[in-house]
Amino acid sequence: MGQPFVIQLENRPGELAHVTRALAMRGINIQSIAGSGAGTRMCAMLTTDDDEMTREVLHSMGIPFVEGDTLCVEVEDRPGGIAELTEKLSAASVNITGILVVGRRNSLIQIAFTVDDEARAREVLGLPVIHALASAR
Repeated sequence: MGQPFVIQLENRPGELAHVTRALAMRGINIQSIAGSGAGTRMCAMLTTDDDEMTREVLHSMGIPFVEGDTLCVEVEDRPGGIAELTEKLSAASVNITGILVVGRRNSLIQIAFTVDDEARAREVLGLPVIHALASAR
């Protein structure tokens, strides 16, 4: 999985299509994508097979985005499992810029999330980190 990009767009028909087509025109394959909109703005979190080219495309289009250091952890698949994870990060003043459930197995869910301080997140979680996805920036 590549570096997650969290992008901001106007919440209107065609905005996401415009971005995804621009990526495709440069030969960039989207590996995962999730998004949500409210009011006039929407955010999407996506990973691609080419981080550098994705940055170039987003910059050239003037699309605001953030990249964060990304961790993938497993938490119990039960009410409160994700709440405990996010509360620990909040209490440590770690900002989550993107979060995505990427898998399930047995009684666990695998969550990829981007943060503004990977070292602090690792320190406070106490959860097994199964893969660090930090990019070479």
